[in-house]
Amino acid sequence: MCFITGACGVMVGYPLDTVKVRIQTQRNYTGIWHCIHSTYKMEKVSGFFKGMSMPISTVSISSSIVFGVYRNFLHNLCKLKYGTANIKPSKFDIFISGYAAGGVQVLVSSPADMAKVRLQTQVSPHHSSTCALLARPKYTGPVHCLLTIAKEEGFFGLYKGVFALMFRDCHSFATYFLSYAVFREWFVPVDQGNTEFMGVLLAGGLAGVVAWGIATPMDVIKARLQVDGMTQQRYRGVIHCVTESVRTEGFSVLFKGLSLNCLRAFPVNMVVFLAYEAVLKQIKAFPT
Repeated sequence: MCFITGACGVMVGYPLDTVKVRIQTQRNYTGIWHCIHSTYKMEKVSGFFKGMSMPISTVSISSSIVFGVYRNFLHNLCKLKYGTANIKPSKFDIFISGYAAGGVQVLVSSPADMAKVRLQTQVSPHHSSTCALLARPKYTGPVHCLLTIAKEEGFFGLYKGVFALMFRDCHSFATYFLSYAVFREWFVPVDQGNTEFMGVLLAGGLAGVVAWGIATPMDVIKARLQVDGMTQQRYRGVIHCVTESVRTEGFSVLFKGLSLNCLRAFPVNMVVFLAYEAVLKQIKAFPT
């Protein structure tokens, strides 16, 4: 069930994610609609789904890590602080547990995210007689992309931008779980169980929007570092990427793709937290 839910979430949000990544990393687009039009004109519909097999194949693993680490860290933290896990955790407990979950999953998600971003930013014209003589794309698929990166840039090339990714995910997942807990309390009062379904959907969607609002600046830097080196290397690290990006494009560059992130986050995280709550109910139904 987790795989199907996660895969559906990836497919729904992936076209917007591709547009977001291209806007963040390439300067030849004047805006969202220009990027959409250019992508469709050059690559047709398939251009919006490049590299999608990688996140679909890893979504169940990354989701299991995030929610598993979060629940276990929160459980043990409550036992350590209060002597029992059967107690309502504080907002700080939830925040720290989400922070830990974001940090752990980066170790697994970084190579997959690298392949996804490299494939999304690789423009390969739609097959036709007019482009038969054009050069073949550098990467033919996710596995070939990972192997090529490892060969050309070394094993640690697969973890390019990992510090930016970790900074993004630690803060965003901490905010993600905390905001969900707060919104759920607002929308699903304890004495009104009949509103739980809509309350969970709304709380999950809003939690996703808030988390991506926090994550977007470092998401831009992460994406730029990951594509750096496909042709030539421009950035020496996270700080240099931030300063150079702001110097050449202004402070607003850190919020490129914010509207797309928020638009994509709401429906995807509605489904994610609905599935999460359903799994928790099943777990609690088993005798301990």
